Amino acid sequence: MPAVQFQAVSRHFPSSRGLVRAVDAVDLTIAEGSFFAMLGPSGSGKTTCLRLISGFESPTSGRVRIFGEDVSQVPPHLRNVNTVFQDYALFPHLNVRDNVAYGLMVKGVARAKRYAEAEEMLALVKLDGYGDRKPGQLSGGQRQRVALARALVNKPRVLLLDEPLGALDLKLREAMQDELKALQHRLGITFVFVTHDQHEALSMADSLAVFSEGRIAQIGTPEEVYARPRSRFVADFVGSANVLPPELTLALGGPKAWSALRPEALSLVPTGLQGIVTSLRYQGSATRVAVQLMGQEVAALIPAGAPLPEPGQATALSFAPGALHVMEAP
Repeated sequence: MPAVQFQAVSRHFPSSRGLVRAVDAVDLTIAEGSFFAMLGPSGSGKTTCLRLISGFESPTSGRVRIFGEDVSQVPPHLRNVNTVFQDYALFPHLNVRDNVAYGLMVKGVARAKRYAEAEEMLALVKLDGYGDRKPGQLSGGQRQRVALARALVNKPRVLLLDEPLGALDLKLREAMQDELKALQHRLGITFVFVTHDQHEALSMADSLAVFSEGRIAQIGTPEEVYARPRSRFVADFVGSANVLPPELTLALGGPKAWSALRPEALSLVPTGLQGIVTSLRYQGSATRVAVQLMGQEVAALIPAGAPLPEPGQATALSFAPGALHVMEAP
């Protein structure tokens, strides 16, 4: 049985400009025990979908099911889900232990039992001995762990994460990605993770849905979505592929159709369809070389240490068979 299922779910809001279709006829199935990511730009509908699962929003039409039960009109506190918010929403006047135990206190769990369970959760997120501290005495990464512990202490079957790493610096964010993934594997519960960061979604998720304008543009494993984008939007948003118009695809040996070509699949060669190097951008492990080709800018990632051309120099592009992906949708 799926952990979460959307059946033709829509959420519309009235506005001065008419009806806003925040979520528009979305069908979605999230497997039990999976790490599922909802990826998309601001306003694409991913956060509204998360709120529909949590119960903070109700669908205008369609059904939301959690483990088979129709929860479309069930209030949040009666759903077996918990949410970790981007700002963590910790109570500043309570210490860490009481923050974690708060949900159990609301449920009427005895003090000794809820404190014991809170300490168990703090140990799980590597915060043993931090129970007496206040949130203001913690780093951003530690506050994020407290928010996780507070959500997990209620033993939800589905954990919802609303861009929980957005406030962290790059190094800490990458470390927390590894920790979240390891925690999900250890617990075996379903994680539903909302992000606008393609790298987070690709590195953490078992499967993901790419959202655009209230609809799902593509759903699949990270490898499928990255290597075989269905549309120009997905190709550009997930991994910043070169999106090639039909005429250029044809000139490069493909059919006359829109296609995607990843920058890392390209190399510079002396012979072939000639273009002009317009810019070089150093990125540490590689240099991004932009080539103007038949009126289209095409980027190639050249590994560090390889010879680089100069701006204005003529060059051709080479790629392995199968690297050129013809897209299903325009």
